Amino acid sequence: MRELHSYFSLTSTLSRGERENKNDFFGNPEFMKRFVSIFGLLVSLVATTVMVHAHEIRPAIASVTFPTVDTYEIEISANLEAVLAGVNPVHADTNESPQAHDYDRLRTLNPEALRAQFNRFEAEYLAGVTVEFDGQRVAPKILAIDIPSVGDARVARNTRVRLAGDIPVGAKVFHWAYAASFGSSILRLPGTAPGEVVALWVLDGAKSERFILGVGLQPLTRLEVVQQYTALGFTHIVPKGLDHILFVLGLFLLATAWRPLLWQVTAFTVAHTLTLGLTIYGVLSLSPTIVEPLIAASIAVVAVENMLTARLHTWRVFIVFGFGLLHGMGFAGVLQEIGLPRTEFITGLISFNVGVELGQLAVIALAFLAVGHWFRERPWYRTRVVLPASGAIALIGLYWTIERLLG
Repeated sequence: MRELHSYFSLTSTLSRGERENKNDFFGNPEFMKRFVSIFGLLVSLVATTVMVHAHEIRPAIASVTFPTVDTYEIEISANLEAVLAGVNPVHADTNESPQAHDYDRLRTLNPEALRAQFNRFEAEYLAGVTVEFDGQRVAPKILAIDIPSVGDARVARNTRVRLAGDIPVGAKVFHWAYAASFGSSILRLPGTAPGEVVALWVLDGAKSERFILGVGLQPLTRLEVVQQYTALGFTHIVPKGLDHILFVLGLFLLATAWRPLLWQVTAFTVAHTLTLGLTIYGVLSLSPTIVEPLIAASIAVVAVENMLTARLHTWRVFIVFGFGLLHGMGFAGVLQEIGLPRTEFITGLISFNVGVELGQLAVIALAFLAVGHWFRERPWYRTRVVLPASGAIALIGLYWTIERLLG
């Protein structure tokens, strides 16, 4: 209780600029005037930012099955337009690529026209798909390509490419690789139990772990699990987790002192760790159609509170804890898609959490170095930094909330 009292005492500690502007946002006409003047700028910022999810480069999903002892099939779900346009996976989203125009053009093509484009690229695509048995590369054939119709231009169109081929006589070990120019992939393989599927995150151009036919995957060492899942957790925040980044920045903007900020981050960490574990273990289940809009709403709420008040209130840490519960269920969706190693389940879960925390701390550290260290004690810090940034974050959060509710 003494520590909580210390925290709540610290929440009233303001920078010099904030002490000179103690009135809440709507109680200060000057704040209102400034906000209205920058609102148009914020709208234009949102217009270029809210489309990140539509243009985000996500890994391809390759599902491998072995229908008979001497045949294999692979179904690849991928953003075919990004591959055809040559969008480099090093970019966080397609808009950053010099080939963004080609990508947007391909997204307007109907399935027949896009298939015609793919036909000219087919040999190059197959060259980027590596299927090996006992170290010997085999050449799969394309069975079918399922290209969805042109729909909502804001949503990436995932094409399903079905490959098949024969397993060399006597082969025992399977490997997979996806060209680095195509991006990372999630490899789905049969598990040891009937109907079980295990998933691997295969980084750009790397070769997958050994899969023993009729046996299963060669288990990762504990160190390999730690390295892989820590990296997965970190990259889920930086650079791929824009919604989580904005939430953390919302916490940062109103806390000009380290201790109250750390209290909020700790509450957020404890909460999302709790629901992440419960969801992965199957104790808790909530549909993404509910979780994702609520996560977006949490971003907007935190940002709006930043605009409505110039000081931290005692309830902030509890609100952050509640929102952390939602974000934990969002993190669980990633792990459920990738999968956790059965023999190192707890190690993978903890490592992922560690990666997430490192990503969040990296966001805070960068924000502090960019503006906090230099300007947080300036009289104009709130009006020129906190309000505009919070306004932009609030608008983005509201947009995402509506977008996710409408599906």
